[in-house]
Amino acid sequence: MSIASQEAQQQLDRIVALGYPDVADMSAAAFRALARPLIEALEHCDLGANILLVPTRELVSPESLIARTSINRMAGFTTMPPRDIASFLPQDGFEPPEGPFYLVVDPHTGTCYVNREPDVARKLIDSDERLPLTLEEGLAIATQHPDWLMIKNGFNLLGSRSADGRVPSIWMSQNAPRLGAVWPNSRHTWLGAAYCQSRRGISLFR
Repeated sequence: MSIASQEAQQQLDRIVALGYPDVADMSAAAFRALARPLIEALEHCDLGANILLVPTRELVSPESLIARTSINRMAGFTTMPPRDIASFLPQDGFEPPEGPFYLVVDPHTGTCYVNREPDVARKLIDSDERLPLTLEEGLAIATQHPDWLMIKNGFNLLGSRSADGRVPSIWMSQNAPRLGAVWPNSRHTWLGAAYCQSRRGISLFR
């Protein structure tokens, strides 16, 4: 297996173990089969291990996913009702590639944008030729790399926004991952702005 396909397979194994097939209302075998074409395509690319395997919200709705994250056996949580979480939709230009799975390449928690208002950080990300992460992609970081919340920083997810203008955020609270939201003109010393270099769906490997 290539480095990228091995990493993607390990990430798939993790979310299957965390019960994602149950969220998708299908068997583990059927869930794995949906990811197989993308993982097989990675055998023939030069991507490294710094990737995220992300299921689209059409496959796995995001409302319950923060509870499936954990740090030192402390489960992730949120105080937002499910309808609030579902309201954070990808913004124009940051829609995911065609699903049911896709890759985020070179994800980062955005340490360089810590303590910046989301609207200001968004302009900086654009000028740096990076892409802000969406809610689903931030949940993938918290699931696959929960330690990043401790050794790096929490982060806003500027690729998603609700109708009232809030952006979703993930940070450490009570020693566990927490999903919340902030207003676009607010500043927080513990929140960066997560970004990546690209998104790649199966069509880009054909």
